[in-house]
Amino acid sequence: MILKIIKTEAEYDTALDRIGALMDADPGTPEGDELKLLVTLVELYEKVAHPIDLPDPIEAIKFRMEQAGLKQKDLIPFIGSRSKVSEILSHQRPLSISMIRKLHEGLGIPANVLLKEPGAQIIPGK
Repeated sequence: MILKIIKTEAEYDTALDRIGALMDADPGTPEGDELKLLVTLVELYEKVAHPIDLPDPIEAIKFRMEQAGLKQKDLIPFIGSRSKVSEILSHQRPLSISMIRKLHEGLGIPANVLLKEPGAQIIPGK
């Protein structure tokens, strides 16, 4: 196979098929080197052709609440009053910078997720 920058979905699919065939290649062999190079080329293509959308900030908060077994009242230290928590979780009030900072520090939600602009995407490696 001639290794080159992947520019189309067809080339991407071909590269994925070849990666599948080389998965058991030993490192340091020509097949192992080809596998490593193909994986790098596929990752580069995916960064451009298949960027990952950032989750909605409120959905990220709800997901974190579910992960940690938190209730709405547990967000009061990060957001403020019980009514503010309710308004935030129902998309009736925007997150303030202070809330974002506290949620990031207290719950470990990435700041770039909490600061999300509509249509924003994650660019892997940045």
